[in-house]
Amino acid sequence: MTPIRKMYGYGSQPQTKAILSIATLSDLEIELLLFEYGITNQSPELTLKFPLAKIPALESLNGFKLAEGAAIACYVNSLVPDAGLLGRNAEETDLINQWAHLAGFEIYMDASMIYAGAGLKLLPGFLNNYLEKRPSGLLVNDNITLADIFLAIATEQAGQTTCRTAEREQTYPHIFAHHTKVTSNERIKDVLGGAGFIKEHLVYN
Repeated sequence: MTPIRKMYGYGSQPQTKAILSIATLSDLEIELLLFEYGITNQSPELTLKFPLAKIPALESLNGFKLAEGAAIACYVNSLVPDAGLLGRNAEETDLINQWAHLAGFEIYMDASMIYAGAGLKLLPGFLNNYLEKRPSGLLVNDNITLADIFLAIATEQAGQTTCRTAEREQTYPHIFAHHTKVTSNERIKDVLGGAGFIKEHLVYN
């Protein structure tokens, strides 16, 4: 498959993982360009196209340029609507957007703020109970959607920073079972990579 778009970004960056997963499940290929912080983001090749020099940043072969991870994810998803990543009807689409927003702005941001002493709060308990009642183990229907990808990436961040083994196994088992289900999908497991979860809370001095 020939890449039809190229993108600046790190393969380990959450937004990049989401975009590449969406592309893979949509049978699209995006070439991930080599990015070296302090060099690539200051190069004219990047800054002339993307003045803010933020990543991920995508350019199509026809010259269309787009920045911001969420915008790129939605754009890539829109190229192949039949992939089903935004559901099968309007109600499923709205639910997917709801869960994707919550995963990105509640779970992921809380986990990312460990340096400020913040932790997981109300949403994970509610989400764990919700997933327990889902026969498929997925958020909206029986297939992986954009929301499942966003949640799996957010869960990984939480498991690497704020959720110890005991919490993963006893407090939020259904959230982490969801993570396993999504990240073990044969088509995207290499994109999402290994978890590397912590055993005890990280301590920063």
